[in-house]
Amino acid sequence: MEERKFDPYQFIGFILIALILTWMLYRNGPEPETSQTATATEQTSISPVTEAEKDSIAQQQKVVAYGNLGRLLTPMNFPDTKLFTQDMALELQSKGGIISKLALNEFENYEDQPLPLIQDGNTDFNITLKTKDGRIINTKDLYFTPSAIEKENAFYVQMKAELTQNQYLAFEYVFPKSGYLFTVNFKSVGMEGLLDSNQNPELKWTTDVYRNSRSIDYENRYTEFTFGYEEDRVDYLSLNGEDQETREDIRWISYRQHFFSAILIPEKKITQADIRSKDLSSEVSLEEKFTKRFETSYELPSFSGNVNAQFEFYYGPTDYKTLKNLEGDLEASIPMGWGIFGWINRVIFLPLFGFLSSFLSYGIAIIVMTIIVRLAMSPVTYKSYVSQIKMKVLRPDVEAITAKYKDDAVKRQQETMSLYTRAGANPMSGCVPALLQLPVFYALFSFFPVAFVLRDKSFLWADDLSSYDSILDLGFTIPFYGDHVSLFPILASVAIFFYTRMTTGQQPMPQQPGMPNMKIIMYLMPLMMLFFFNNYASGLSLYYFVSNLLTIFLMLIIKNYIIDDQKIHAKIEENKKKPKKTSGFSARLQKAMEEAEKQKKAGRR
Repeated sequence: MEERKFDPYQFIGFILIALILTWMLYRNGPEPETSQTATATEQTSISPVTEAEKDSIAQQQKVVAYGNLGRLLTPMNFPDTKLFTQDMALELQSKGGIISKLALNEFENYEDQPLPLIQDGNTDFNITLKTKDGRIINTKDLYFTPSAIEKENAFYVQMKAELTQNQYLAFEYVFPKSGYLFTVNFKSVGMEGLLDSNQNPELKWTTDVYRNSRSIDYENRYTEFTFGYEEDRVDYLSLNGEDQETREDIRWISYRQHFFSAILIPEKKITQADIRSKDLSSEVSLEEKFTKRFETSYELPSFSGNVNAQFEFYYGPTDYKTLKNLEGDLEASIPMGWGIFGWINRVIFLPLFGFLSSFLSYGIAIIVMTIIVRLAMSPVTYKSYVSQIKMKVLRPDVEAITAKYKDDAVKRQQETMSLYTRAGANPMSGCVPALLQLPVFYALFSFFPVAFVLRDKSFLWADDLSSYDSILDLGFTIPFYGDHVSLFPILASVAIFFYTRMTTGQQPMPQQPGMPNMKIIMYLMPLMMLFFFNNYASGLSLYYFVSNLLTIFLMLIIKNYIIDDQKIHAKIEENKKKPKKTSGFSARLQKAMEEAEKQKKAGRR
């Protein structure tokens, strides 16, 4: 039997394996702690990564990606810089170097809370720069060191993100102690060897617009992305849904929040910008906190060496007079109406209402202005009513002609026009006064919803003439009507109903086969107004109520004290007996109609 020889290598191998197993048992063995501690350790090891841990990991990744610039990402526990001017309360935060809170001292929202324009991260302002080695710097990720100086007329705040004492990025703010306009200057110092001057910095400004009125639907109709471009032109993005465009030569950009605006005014024209508006009011998750989201993105002007870009911002009321006093045409961001309608508002109604409201309460000022407008339009009302009386007198003759020539449209038209000519009546004379009143009607329709002076002004039962005048909260919502009952629209609808009865009763309403009953359509107008204006400004409904009431009184005065129906009737009968006279134009028109009828008959054969 052969003896087994001793193998030193095998022995060493066993020793090594034993040492490794011992070390592994020691590493994986239980800790010399209580069972409670062991259980807690086990639970911790399987718990998910927290948000704070995720942020920390992301922060470390950014630092690695930024390289030497990573020191700008190091969190600094500087308290927010708080400032109080005569008109604004502001806070600036270290991260991003931006304004984190901005409230207007003089105004409150529908919940009687300080009115916020910037708060809780609803606004994001970021500038993106590129380095020569391809790295991307976003100012919103950087931490800035604040320093503030108060001088006689303004606060000067610098937010500085330093690489070294001679290399830094900075936002420099100048906040005047009164007013709503302030200056922001973004610059880089000593960064010419680091930044890529062939890649223009990009600015992105995003805001979720707060709801500040009781009726979010009404407020949303006048919350709009507005911008001035070229020399003196103004345009808007869509009010509904989502709208996105690329526009050039922009002078200013306004995020209008109905009665309040945030306006960006760059030092130089924006060559090209991507702009976007999105309606948020229908998103249930937002619980009607915001109305719209506005976004602007564009490249800053080219630079060589270091960046230096200056902007002005306006955060304040959307008040025509306030904006008019600033440089530029910022008041054009207020939708006063286009063409002649806007001209009427700017030249007539704004100065008139401003004068009246300087010594009268705002509700009384609306009533007095309505009386002035109706008296100014009374000659037009008179002409319209006289025309209606004439048409009423001629109604039996028109019906007789229609019955006599029911199968001959040309002859029927000829005889009807001949009757009107001999009687001295014109069926179009009733339409002309209505057309003359249309510019005034539409101008006032545009004026009241944007009249900032009506905000928070009460009258009778209306707490706010710029919002609806609810007298009853229903507790449920009626489609197209709302969850409340407003009284001024009811009064206006009743006045329109009686006015409609008076006007439709004075003129024939012929019923053509297959055509809807025009009287029914006319009576639908008060009902439509009742639904349409229930959520509108009570000041506008007050105007329509008083206007229609005055029109009814004027028509009654004209009918009972100015116009003699019998005299008009006698004059018409006298004119009807006069021989028929046909003017050159009428003769040519009549001949053309006869020729057309002959051709029509020849075609039938």
